[in-house]
Parts: sequence; C-alpha cells; structure tokens
Amino acid sequence: MRFEVLGPLRVCRGDEELDLGFPQQRALLALLLVRAGRPVLAGEIVDMLWPGRAPASAMNVVRRYAGALRRLLEPDLPPRAPGRRVLRRAGGYLLEAAEDEVDLLRFRALTKRGKRAAATGRSEAALRHFVDALGDWHGPVAMGTPASVREHTEFASLERELTRTARMAADAALLCGGSELVLPHLRRAVELDPLDESAQAGLVMALAASGLQAEALTAYERVRRLLAEELGIAPGPELTVAHTRVLRQEWGPPRPTAPARPPHPTPTGTTPTAASVVALTAASTATPVVALTAPPEAAPTSAATVAPVAAPSPAPGVAPAAAPKAVPLTAPPPAPAPSPTPLRPARLPADVPVFVGREAELGTLLRVTDAAAASTGAPATVLVSGMPGIGKTALAVHWAHRVADRFPDGQLHVSLRGFGAAEPPLEPADALRGMLGVLGVPAARMPSGVDSLAGLYRSTLAGRRLLVLLDDAADTEQVRPLLPAGPGSLTLVTSRLALSGLTASGAHPLHLALPSAADAGAVLARRVGHDRTGAEPGAAAEIVARCARLPLALAVVAARAAGRPDFPLSAIAAELRHEGDCLDAFADTGGVPGLRTAFAPSYRRLPPENARLFRLLSLRPGPDLTPRAAAALADLPQRRTRLLLDELADAHLVTEHAPGRYVQHTLLRLYAAELTAEYDSPAERRAALHRLRTHAATVPDHHPTSHGDHP
Repeated sequence: MRFEVLGPLRVCRGDEELDLGFPQQRALLALLLVRAGRPVLAGEIVDMLWPGRAPASAMNVVRRYAGALRRLLEPDLPPRAPGRRVLRRAGGYLLEAAEDEVDLLRFRALTKRGKRAAATGRSEAALRHFVDALGDWHGPVAMGTPASVREHTEFASLERELTRTARMAADAALLCGGSELVLPHLRRAVELDPLDESAQAGLVMALAASGLQAEALTAYERVRRLLAEELGIAPGPELTVAHTRVLRQEWGPPRPTAPARPPHPTPTGTTPTAASVVALTAASTATPVVALTAPPEAAPTSAATVAPVAAPSPAPGVAPAAAPKAVPLTAPPPAPAPSPTPLRPARLPADVPVFVGREAELGTLLRVTDAAAASTGAPATVLVSGMPGIGKTALAVHWAHRVADRFPDGQLHVSLRGFGAAEPPLEPADALRGMLGVLGVPAARMPSGVDSLAGLYRSTLAGRRLLVLLDDAADTEQVRPLLPAGPGSLTLVTSRLALSGLTASGAHPLHLALPSAADAGAVLARRVGHDRTGAEPGAAAEIVARCARLPLALAVVAARAAGRPDFPLSAIAAELRHEGDCLDAFADTGGVPGLRTAFAPSYRRLPPENARLFRLLSLRPGPDLTPRAAAALADLPQRRTRLLLDELADAHLVTEHAPGRYVQHTLLRLYAAELTAEYDSPAERRAALHRLRTHAATVPDHHPTSHGDHP
C-alpha cells in the first residue's frame, strides 16, 4: 500500500489507485493519515467533519466511515474482523502503516536525519535529507477533501511543519551551495502563506544564491508591499537582513575578510544612510573599496540601493582593472534603549489535589534545591524519570509549588509533549519562543535559529533566579537548549526515558519507583474517602494490589469509585478481579487517561525489534527472566537481546531489578499481552514459547529471583 497526504489525498495498492469514497470518508482517512500510528479520538473526528453543529447520528456515521475504510484497505477481510489497518483504539481510531508506506512518515524521518546532520555541521548531508523529504510534498495538504476540513488545526500545523523544513533546507543550501534545489519548495511554502516572513526571507536568499538577484529584490519588494497592505507593518528583522545581504551580495557561506583601515566614521549614535556611505579608492587598483554601512538590524525599512563605486579609468593601452570589491565595515551601534522592567512569570500548573508519600524523593529534591540556592556556579537540573503513570509530573509540580517562593524571578513551565498521544513533540525553537514571550521579549526581537533563540533566552535569564519545569521530555536534545546557564536557577525535567546524556552533563537523576503499599493505600483513601476504605480495608487492599500500586491505575479506579458513591469498594475490587487478564478495567474515566492511553506513546516510540521483544516478554511463565532466556524467546543472539533489554529498561518498560534479571510491571505485562495477541500470530507465539521451554530444559535457572518490589 502507498498512502499520500502531502498534496492530493491518494491511496494506491500496487499500480491501482483506490476510490476513497465520499468527501467525509476521505476527510476521516486524511486525519488518520496525519496521525498515522497514533489514535484520533472520536470526538475530534466529529468536530472535524461537522465544524458547526454535529447531527445526533454523528458517531454512527463515523463508525460507518471507519468500517468502509477498513473494507477498502483490506478487501479480503472477513465480516466483523478487526483487521490490521483501521483499528479501534482508546475511544477513537488509529491507522496502522509502515514508515515506507506513508509519505508523511517518510518526510518526518528524513527531516529528523537532516536536523541531526545540520546540528553536527554536515551541511551537504543535511541538504540532501531535507530535499529528499520535501520531494514527497506536492501541494496543499490533503487536497481532495472539503475546504472546511483542510482548515482544521492538524492540517494547518502540518503545512507549517513542511514550511519549516523548506526553510531549514534553504539554510543548509546557503552553507554548502545548491540553493536551486530548494527553490521549488520555498516557492510552494510562500504560496501557502505569503505573510510568512521566515519563508520569504529564505526565498529571497535562495534566489540570490542561485544567480537570480533581480528576482530576489523583486520578491522582497512584493512581500514588503503585501505586509504594508495586509497588516500595516514593515518587514521584520529576518526579512530586512535578507534584503540587506542581497544588496551586499553576501549570500554564500561567511568567509573571513582582511581587515581594512576604516574611513572617518559617522558620529556615534547616528545611523548611516546612502548619503553617508564613504568610498575610498587608492592609487593601486588592487586596493579594495571600503564601504561604511549600517549593520542589518539598524537598516531602515526601505533600504536605499547604493550604486557600486567605479574604479578610476585606465590609461590608454592599459587593461582595465577588476572591479573593486566592497568590504562591509560595521558602524558603531546606536545607544541601546533602556531595558523594560523584567517580567516575573508565574506559569506553574495547579498543584495536584492528592499527594501522599514520596518522602525520600522530596528529601533529594530539598538537597538539590538548597545547593542551587547557595550556588555561584552552574545552575541545578533534576531529571525525574520513571515508567508511564508513576507520578513524575505530580511530584515535579508539587515540589515546584513548595519551593516557588525561593526563586524570586518567577517560574516557567513548558509541556514538551515528548510522549503525547495527540501531538508530536514540541520543537525546541517553539518552546524557546514561548518562554521568551512569557519573559517579555517581543516576537519581533526573536531570531530564527535554535542556537540564536537559546542565546537570547540565556541572556534574558542572566542574573535572574528562576524555577523552570520542563515536563514530558522526548530526548536530551530537546531539553539542552532550554536549560538556564546562570547560577541560582533550578530546572526540573520529567521524562519516561533515563536521558543518560542529560545526567552525563551534570543533571541529578531521580528515578521514581512504585510507592509502598501503605502510601498507595493512603492515596486511595484520600481519593475515595477514608470512611469508605476504613469500612472495607480488605477491599481497599485488594484494589491497591490489583492496581499494582501504580498511581495512574489508582487514579483511574478511584475516579470510577467516586462516580459510584453508593457502590461498595468490594464491588469495585470484584470488577478488577474479573477483568484481571486485560486492561479494560483501567480505561479512560472521568477525565483521567486510561492505561492504554498512557502506555501507547512509549510503545509507539520503540523500534520494531524492541517492540517485538516487549510484546513477547509477556509470554514468559515466571516473574522475571535473564537475557539468555529472552534471547531464546525472541530467537535473537544473546548479545543483541541484552542491548534491547537495556533499551527497554532505559524507556522504563522493563526493570533490571537484580543484576542480569529483568521484570515487567504487572500492568505493562498485560498491555504487552494485548499487543502480542494483536500483532503476533498464534504460530509465532507458540514457536516463541517452545523456544523458551527448550531453553529452560537445557539451561536451568540456578538463580531464580523474586521480583520483590516490582508488581
């Protein structure tokens, strides 16, 4: 199968293009493709298909469209079979497709490689990846669906993502050559949003670097007029700098220039104009002309075009000398304007209503906070990590509220969406712009690159003591640019991953284990009422055990119990007992996300080999297993299996609770069992169990270990 959404919406089976049906059915497919591999809630589908008021039959219509898509994509599917393409997930639907089947997934994978290459200074490789990624872009996203659908935020966000990649490609091309390769993509980007100054600046520079200087100046003038007519504003710094560089013919990679003796400068604090450009010519034709010009940021809105200074006419019979080159000489900067009074942000989310226990972790946080307050060196960073649903955000938010008054310059909070079910991880540049805005920096002053934004962010925080909470980090590279550089600040980072790169850079690791049975019982009592747990202590203890002491599971069950105040806790415990072999009892409840919703993003981030091992681990009969047993189960070399287990442990999807012995949390094991039943055939599961039994018979486990504090 081949799915295309970066332009006309198309699905092909081999050489045959499929008829995608009614407009609303096509719209549903487009939304599922934009979220490929991630569930789309049914309510969001309804809102997209009926932007005004949805009919009473909306949910039935959505189910009918989903069934029609399922039959279209899998024509040989038996009636009522769930299939493997359009799946029912977490109160919505999910389209399952491989990366090489969906143009959007290929685009994102190639863009990610390009960004990595650019970050390591490999401009040629970055350009190649960006251009390959943009090769799948053939026009406005999801063409062929109703216009009202294409206005949905998901499609608008995707078009901005495409434009950002085109802009990154333009930057890479300026460093290594090849700007003509990105021109078609930049033209498409500015067609989508003519008022996008960043894309327009990239187009102006790429045109000039491709030898089309006149067209570059025309493009600048066109967008300048458009901004004035549509918004009543002048071009911002990025577009103005691009225009100035074109006038100076500075569109290639920066090269060092030999210093030149400056002419008489203009008075300090004045901005040179065309009339104040001083050209010096020496007797020798090899001596360059020195032009005194204003720095780009000081250039007037309507930059004057300065004619090049001609060299002296040669004597008769003497060959004309080469045209002198203009060497820019920066004028003294104008006196800075007085700085506005810095804002004191207070952006922490509300404290959690129920917080019990975690005394050891709170003690660690207290020691780090005390050290940060007394430090005159590097700022302190704490990484709070653990499995999904363990309470990382709750701990970080609670502690941040407890110590907020110790940071007089305010508190910042950013949800990085590293493992969000609905949206991709937040780009560092977007996070920096948001924080700079909260700190009072006008958007017009914000540069375009991540490094420049990070530099402005750290300069803005210089001499200030802030508490920064970075929640749900995807990886170390997402976090690094967001860390304050000055002493006295404290940063709390939460993540499902161990982020060893962050701890190697000096962050204090704080791994969250399961709460004790007593603390878990106290959490349940706080949520449902001490009178109910006191009246039925046995049922309360069973609920804690069935929830395997996982805070999120306790919150889900407590929300259900709170909604049924007349039900005895023994009835709730019986429900958990009867649903003991699946996660149905822990579905989304009363605004609390269910366990499948919480676990799914971690699973989707796994490479295929890791995901397969995670699923097969649920088949083991005992509480834990060794790398050798896991290798037999997955039919992989032992060394490779050990690496995969370590990566699963880094993602907190298994725990190495004793040297060389790995265990899955009970509820993660149930989730893995559901997945293996869905993705691994009965024959594959039988073969895996046979290999494990054969291994156990030939290699006895001489060191069986209880899984102890890991339900």
